[in-house]
Amino acid sequence: MTRSGCEGAVDSSSCRGCSDLELMRVLFPHLEGLRIGVIRAAGSTVRIEAATGEDPVACSGCGMLSGRVHSRYRRRLSDASITGREVLIGLQVRRLFCDNFDCGKTTFTEQVPQLAAKYARRTLILQRALCAVALALGGRAGARLTRQLAATVSRMTLLRQIRALPDPQHPIPRVLGVDDFALRRGHHYGTILIDMQTRRPIEVLDDRSADTLTAWLRAHPGVEIVCRDRAGAYAEGATAGAPDAVQVADRWHIWHNLGEAVERTVARHRASLPAAINASEPQDHPDIAAVAADILPGPPTPSDRQDRTAVRTRRRWAEVHALLAQGTSILAISRELGLSRGTTRRFARAESADELLVNNRLGYRVSILEAYKPDLHRRWNEGCTNATQLFQEIKARGYQGSEKLVRNYLQPLRALTHVPVAAPKPPTVRKVVSWIMTKPDTLAAERQASLDAILAASPELAALTRHVRAFADIMGQRRGRDLEQWMATIDAEDQPALHSFVRGLRSDQDAVTAGLTMPWSSGTVEGHVNRIKMLKRQMFGRAKTDLLRKRILLSD
Repeated sequence: MTRSGCEGAVDSSSCRGCSDLELMRVLFPHLEGLRIGVIRAAGSTVRIEAATGEDPVACSGCGMLSGRVHSRYRRRLSDASITGREVLIGLQVRRLFCDNFDCGKTTFTEQVPQLAAKYARRTLILQRALCAVALALGGRAGARLTRQLAATVSRMTLLRQIRALPDPQHPIPRVLGVDDFALRRGHHYGTILIDMQTRRPIEVLDDRSADTLTAWLRAHPGVEIVCRDRAGAYAEGATAGAPDAVQVADRWHIWHNLGEAVERTVARHRASLPAAINASEPQDHPDIAAVAADILPGPPTPSDRQDRTAVRTRRRWAEVHALLAQGTSILAISRELGLSRGTTRRFARAESADELLVNNRLGYRVSILEAYKPDLHRRWNEGCTNATQLFQEIKARGYQGSEKLVRNYLQPLRALTHVPVAAPKPPTVRKVVSWIMTKPDTLAAERQASLDAILAASPELAALTRHVRAFADIMGQRRGRDLEQWMATIDAEDQPALHSFVRGLRSDQDAVTAGLTMPWSSGTVEGHVNRIKMLKRQMFGRAKTDLLRKRILLSD
């Protein structure tokens, strides 16, 4: 690197000698081998004039060295910023004659590969920085950041940079993770493939069909283990594409399926849940309590509900069971009634429509104020009747609703001299399910006491809890060899929901046994699916599949 001049912000006395060259090598190592003519600052821009040397260079066509100059021209390159200023490089390069008469080129242009690619308008350093910004932030957000980096480009330029990047090359994984993700939820899904040992995505498939996965596995032989969820399409695809590979069912999905069976059982025996309630606190004013109960009614019970969801649920339950009585299959019922097979199966399993109306998500919507009503009652009884003050107090505890909602709730109470503390309610079905499926050592003492009271009142739920904890031991200690014995125990007892769970295990028993024995699971894959959701939100859902695929495969 040589220096021949200096202007503007750089002191000419400091740009002579060895110290000047050393400074240039530190700040601009990519300009090594070029002749630096002028460095000048113009407002927010630093301009560098540089030129190539006089040494012979190889022809790009035949490789013969040539030093015979045809002409010179100037390239304009944008470089990474320095001290917050945009850097522009004016690079003078030579066009030379090729003296090899057998070469197809008469003239050729010398290149500076350490500085910029052929035809490029940006240096390699800036190009790598823009690609990193584009992969991390996408178009619009990335374009906003480049303005702060003194390297302003448009969002479309960043998207072109992503699309121009080559696909990463990965060796064929020994352990492959497979899962689906939504391209358009409810309509179009893709499949992501993960190398479970490196934890990196290696491919994105356009759909989640068995044929697509089979084709990829056949084109990439060598996969020994396939980690997947309980989806039948991936099981079929892995069996057809890699018949010698061991399939491993994800433990979380197995546990989730068991939780669904437990929830159905608890809902069927929900009459035992009030056993968890301790003795009610005595009411000082029973007559006022009766008035308050009339003024502030609680949520209706499943049998009392007459809302639109409850009416529709009862009608569908009657239709499904009427068709079942006629011998119609689940698939035929789902087609005739326009329901999914999962929904039809759920209606078929329910002994009554009330079982389907137990959970809040299927009907009654809990008020956002519900969790704070005991605090409002307590403070009202203490003498605080100022709605604004009460609103501020519960807001500090996490209430996110409006003050008007609080005022509307308190207005009927102003005619009362005392607001009774509401009698404790029995735990919800889902809360009891969480108690049953929680490790006893980590369950709080008061919750354990409530659960013990429920189990004492219901032998069926007590047996269910024993089975769940036995399965948890098998899963936690990786004792997949004991699965068959556990399923045989379930078959001998009256547990309809667990019988359905066991039938599902038997249909995929080899993969389930491997999942309960081997250390592999789909946790890494689920993490990448979560990252894909973040990338989709960054892209506002407008990008095509090819751009999303690039960001999935290339982002850190």
